[in-house]
Amino acid sequence: MAQEFLILNIIIWIGLYLIVGLSLNIEYGFGGIPNFGRALAVLIGAIAVGGVVNRILMVILGVSGQIIDASGVVKTAFNDIIAQNPAVGIAILVFSLILAGFLGAVTGAIFILPSAKLSEDYLAITLLALSESAFLISYYHPDIIGGYYGVTFPNVLNFIPGEQRLFAFAFIIILIAILVYILVSRMLASPYGRLLKAMRENEAVVETYGKDIMMLRIKTVAVGSGIAALAGALYSMFSVNVIATNFSRVEWTFYPILMILLGGLGNTRGVFIGVASFVIARIFLITYKFEIVSTLGLPFDPVWLEYILFGFVMLVILVYRPEGILKEKPILTEPIKKVVKKRNIKSKLDI
Repeated sequence: MAQEFLILNIIIWIGLYLIVGLSLNIEYGFGGIPNFGRALAVLIGAIAVGGVVNRILMVILGVSGQIIDASGVVKTAFNDIIAQNPAVGIAILVFSLILAGFLGAVTGAIFILPSAKLSEDYLAITLLALSESAFLISYYHPDIIGGYYGVTFPNVLNFIPGEQRLFAFAFIIILIAILVYILVSRMLASPYGRLLKAMRENEAVVETYGKDIMMLRIKTVAVGSGIAALAGALYSMFSVNVIATNFSRVEWTFYPILMILLGGLGNTRGVFIGVASFVIARIFLITYKFEIVSTLGLPFDPVWLEYILFGFVMLVILVYRPEGILKEKPILTEPIKKVVKKRNIKSKLDI
């Protein structure tokens, strides 16, 4: 049973990080927008669940008072309702995801406005500062999502008994991740994906052809943030607790950047390979870090092993393998595929 839970844990985190990695690949991998504030969109997904949906449920039940205390009353009441009526739990799940995606997109579009005309370095620093400011505000103001105390949330799958609930949530998370993967793959294989790559390579050329770079950045960050917010909402509903400290820049910005660098920028398959490799390695390190440090006789606390190792991996990738495991390939649209196919047939006939 312990091995099953370990595998489920890996599946769940692959699903969550795949959603975030794909959203970041749209912005950074294809569009060249160094969004060092990715954690903000994930936090917005958590706020949508813990702050907005929780308050809506409070209104439905007629519960008043501080959200920290009221959320416990809401959780208990709705857990009983969901256990009797599964449709209520599914409705809360679907509504939370839709709301998270919408709020994430709106927030992404707004927060990119002050920095949309900045160069890459200044843009990255600005987005990181905005993200960190939002994190600190949510952490030190309990009225939003409970601050450092956190808030609870109803178990939307409370109608499923015991340990089977974990299997069901793993299925839901990986299903949504697969749907996002298909959606992003098709979107980036379209003229929009080629436009993003053109913007990444040379903004002046894109502007010459009459495209508004600022508007393109705003739309791209809005799409990416809306997708990333889904991960924040799913994680919050899975853990049935929303705590600001769970949405730090390390977990939801730097780690996803490492994943897409590892797998390869500019391709969705590379994102999946990078996410899967990272999650498996990280869970292995978390599970056996004390044994590893003790066996190797490392002169530091096991808590720091994860950060030291992944920091070293990022440096190695940037220096020796900047293209990642899978190199970026040109986007082949249907007309281009037809031309390539015709040329291959012609070359064979000539032979």
